[in-house]
Amino acid sequence: MAKQLSAEHLISVAFVVFDFDGVFTDNRVLVGEDGRESVFCSRADGLGLEQLPRVGIGCLVLSTETNPVVSARAAKLRLECVQGLGDTKWEALNGILGERRLDPATVAYVGNDINDLDCLRNVGVPICVADAYPEVLATARYTTERPGGRGAVREVCDLIVKANEPSG
Repeated sequence: MAKQLSAEHLISVAFVVFDFDGVFTDNRVLVGEDGRESVFCSRADGLGLEQLPRVGIGCLVLSTETNPVVSARAAKLRLECVQGLGDTKWEALNGILGERRLDPATVAYVGNDINDLDCLRNVGVPICVADAYPEVLATARYTTERPGGRGAVREVCDLIVKANEPSG
């Protein structure tokens, strides 16, 4: 069963950070014989992401590994992307937030697996996709109805935008 967020939680969000694998994707990878990887993403996510700046919300993609497919999708969506973090996701995110003078309490983080736990535990609005790893689901304040790669990003964006619209 999905955990719900109130408008009060969402109105405090100034910045949204998305994991890539398992959030933008359905967590599967197709590997060709030449080693190139392909993933499935939802086109609807891009439409949701376009709405965040309209209500003054910034965002970025934070990914553990360096992968051209992550760079390509982020570039297409005009998203800032930080990759190649190994096991230091929270350290990297904390540094980014410090540089931007953002309070972690005003940050939503969307993740799906154990490498997201530190980020989820240290932000104000921890969000997991519906098909996240069980230990991660237990950490979330909100669990999307949609699974990763099937509109979960759009769902999060729509909720935040609705809460932050003047009539929200």
